[in-house]
Amino acid sequence: QVQLVESGGGLVQTGGSLRLSCAASGNIFSINRMGWYRQAPGAQRESVAHITTSGNTNYADSVKGRFTISRDNAKNTVYLQMNNLKPEDTAVYYCNAFCIGINYHNDYWGQGTQVTVSS
Repeated sequence: QVQLVESGGGLVQTGGSLRLSCAASGNIFSINRMGWYRQAPGAQRESVAHITTSGNTNYADSVKGRFTISRDNAKNTVYLQMNNLKPEDTAVYYCNAFCIGINYHNDYWGQGTQVTVSS
């Protein structure tokens, strides 16, 4: 089991910045990749950014150049720095951990944190 606790959401104006944090605990050695997803009202959950244990990253086209994902292995924490925010970034943001073990793989999710960008 892996537990994920998110923080850092809030209300910001267009062009502003926020940093989300996601702290992992539990069976962290099984974590292969961590990332952020978001879900706007009436929309499907979509991938925003991921980072592997080796530090490789990838981003959704809609956030490239504006968002940066990073990790602090000593703190078992992943961050999402969001700059130049737009109203279309408004959503609930969920932290995700993809875990691999012998004969299994699991996805774990945080509780979600609301990000609202006002125009």
